[in-house]
Amino acid sequence: MNISTKPYFIRALYEWCLDNGYTPYLAVWVNEHTRVPKQFVKNEQIVLSISTTATKDLLIDNEWISFHARFGGVSHEIWIPVGHVLSIFAKETGEGMGFEIEKWQPENVADTLPDTPATNDETPKKKVLKLVK
Repeated sequence: MNISTKPYFIRALYEWCLDNGYTPYLAVWVNEHTRVPKQFVKNEQIVLSISTTATKDLLIDNEWISFHARFGGVSHEIWIPVGHVLSIFAKETGEGMGFEIEKWQPENVADTLPDTPATNDETPKKKVLKLVK
């Protein structure tokens, strides 16, 4: 089974934005598996700055993008399935890359986000080993 190229492109374009002094932004498709402040979601989408000044503890791994950010002075913990990223782009130029939506399909309840914000370094549960027949 091949790992998606999407998280690699997201990380590369994030670094490209920073190297050029641009502000990296994500456009994200939102559903029940995406943790963002719902009051800023329009038409099932949200656009988020992921710059170093807008985020704390940014992590872009192969399955999730997570960070802390302030909205209206209130801190929020953000969790985005990588498959829900519609695009990453530089705010200043609009240059970036768009992607197809890959809906997050948890295989069981343990794969979903917790109902309440995670604390004490809790992260969503991920399967480590998958049986392929």
